[in-house]
Amino acid sequence: QVQLVESGGGLVQAGGSLRLSCAASGFTFSQYAMYWYRQALGKERELVARISNGGGTIDYGDSVKGRFIISRDNAKNMLYLQMNSLKPEDTAVYYCNAKWRWGAPRESGYWGQGTQITVSS
Repeated sequence: QVQLVESGGGLVQAGGSLRLSCAASGFTFSQYAMYWYRQALGKERELVARISNGGGTIDYGDSVKGRFIISRDNAKNMLYLQMNSLKPEDTAVYYCNAKWRWGAPRESGYWGQGTQITVSS
């Protein structure tokens, strides 16, 4: 049974930091590209960051470049998102996603249940 379980969400003041974690199980984690998406209320889901299966290729959404860092630990089947200099516009539900292929369609792959991040001004 495939599971992606996010943790680390919560309420933080603008300028603060949070670290999200995603625990993966039920599939061969090291073979999958991993993604973080977010969806704010009333908006479409957007890509936050992605990392290739081996960790050698990383990409960020324009709105988080220079502030967020994605990483993974294949030995532990874990995905991380370090979020720094948080802004109120970062408020959203954050989702962990696993895709078999880099660049696969946005809605494809396995999804976590999401974790809420709220940034107060």
